[in-house]
This record gives sequence, C-alpha cells and structure tokens, in this order.
Amino acid sequence: ISICINAQAILLGAVGGPQWDGKRPELRPEQGLLQLRQRMGLYINLRPAKVLDSLVGISALKPAAVRGTDLLIVRELMGGIYFGNPRGIFAKNGERMGVNTEVYREHEVERVAHRAFQLARLRRRKVTSVDKANVLETSRLWRDVVNHIARTYPDVELEHLYVDSCAMQLIGEPTRFDVILTNNMFGDILSDEAAMLAGSIGLLPSASLGDGPALYEPVHGTAPDIAGQGVANPIAAILSVAIFSFLWKDNPLYKFAEHLVVGVSAGYWVVILYQTSLVSKLIDPMKRVVTGASTTVLDPLVLLPTILGLLLFTRFVPKWGWISRIPLAYILG
Repeated sequence: ISICINAQAILLGAVGGPQWDGKRPELRPEQGLLQLRQRMGLYINLRPAKVLDSLVGISALKPAAVRGTDLLIVRELMGGIYFGNPRGIFAKNGERMGVNTEVYREHEVERVAHRAFQLARLRRRKVTSVDKANVLETSRLWRDVVNHIARTYPDVELEHLYVDSCAMQLIGEPTRFDVILTNNMFGDILSDEAAMLAGSIGLLPSASLGDGPALYEPVHGTAPDIAGQGVANPIAAILSVAIFSFLWKDNPLYKFAEHLVVGVSAGYWVVILYQTSLVSKLIDPMKRVVTGASTTVLDPLVLLPTILGLLLFTRFVPKWGWISRIPLAYILG
C-alpha cells in the first residue's frame, strides 16, 4: 500500500476468482481492494459508458436504441453499506442472522456531489441523482444534500430518479443520461448494467479519485472462464490509462483512445494503435491484429507494450508530455 500512496497514479489489475469463493471475507482478495480504497481515501469512482459507432453492433440492445449513448456514472466509493458497521453473521434466538449497515454522512454526499456537477459542466450539463428516497433514510439525506449542492451550479440541470426507475430507463432510453450520481451499492450495480450498453464489461475503464493519487482499473473481473488459454482482452485496461479523455473531449487523446479498438465484421477484432504517421513510427512494432471466426479475445501481450508505447509517445509530443511524468505503480491482481 505504501508504494501506491507514494505514486502519483495506480493502474490496478482485476482481482478475485472462484478459488476464493469459499474463503472467509477477510481472506478474499477483494478485501485488499476495499482496504486500498480506504487507505488512499478514494471516495469517488468514475465509470464512463460510451457506445462507439464502430462497436454499436455488439451492444446487448439494438443499434438504434443505443447509438449516441455517452454517460458517466459518478459513484460514491467509501461510504454506504459496503463499509457500514455493525456487520456480520450472528447467532440469535437459535438461528443465524446477517447484518449490514448503510450509513451516509452529510460531508460524504457533499464531496461526491460537487465532483458530479463539476464534471457535468464539462459535458452536457445534466446530473441525474439516483437514490431510493421513498423507503431509505440514507437516500432521503442523499437527496436533500444533492438539492442543496445543486444551488451552487445553476447552469447544470438536476433530476432525481429512484434506482429501480433508473435501471429501467438505462435500458429503455440510455441516451437521455449524461452524468449519473449515486451511492456505493447502486453505482456498483448500475455501472455493470451500463457496461452491456457498450457490449461488454471488458470494454469499460474506471477511475477512483480522492484528494491524493488516483487509481485506474478496468471495470471487469479476472475472467476465470478463459484463464490458462493464453488469451485476454486488454481494452478496458488500455482505456483506463486514458480515461481522462472521456471527460475532457477537447484533449487530442480522446480520439486516439477511441481508435485503440475498432470492431469489424465477421467476428474479427482489430487493435489500431496509431492515427498519424508520427504515432505510427513510434508504436508500429506494438501493433496487433488478432483474428478468428468467432473469437472476441486478444493476445495479453498487447497490454503492457501498448501502455508503455502510449507513455513513450507522450515524451515526443509536448502537449501530452504531462502523462510521461506520472510514475505508474502497475499492480497485477
């Protein structure tokens, strides 16, 4: 953890797997991720879901329903039921009882709400706050605090949705959303649902932010179903490095990131790592084309060279030079 705390940014690989399913909670690798978030004070998680025109055909929905979808889920990451106490499984009156506690404090909602409105100003100026205020006291507090914060951003539209309604509308009308602001558990669920709009959870990046170093990681898990086959999908990890490009679209890396992956017909996947002759000269050796009649997986060796190539490229382009100064703590789960 000390290595991460002393870095300026962290790229995290997926952790977990079926071999740990029967272990006690404190022995499961996911607990390490929760501790990392706590120790580093990562209280905001950003999960963009954008349907690229080149990949619209692999969405779980019809192309006409998802084309143009470009949303950002802003998830509170250090509060709520995942961290509340008391928690555990206890014996009472001759039977076992499971207890989890949902707790939110005013300042926890305030800081994530401010970030959501600030990000909305850089996008289409709309925030959808998602809660369950009709039955949960924590959601009533959430809604009241968000309404208060919204007065500071009169140029940003605010709407409230119950989480069940939001889940329905993500499928029915995904293009209506810009920035979705929600709590820890709801954000965990809704972001996985949003992944299917893009076609696969293996395509989506995320960033966890606090007041110090940021942590970037793919949304997906460890894909145990393809373990040991010598294949992997590095797209979400690559995009996690360039996640800022989803938020600040005037940055030239935005189009570069979109062109990392271009889907073509007949089940082929092409990884394109260049747009200009300059970029081509720098990273042509790392170009990979993986084909197959029905495969949608990529050579795992693509991942590290691509990231290193991206960092190398920024050293030759002054306007992107800032990224080359980020010492990445690359953690493989």
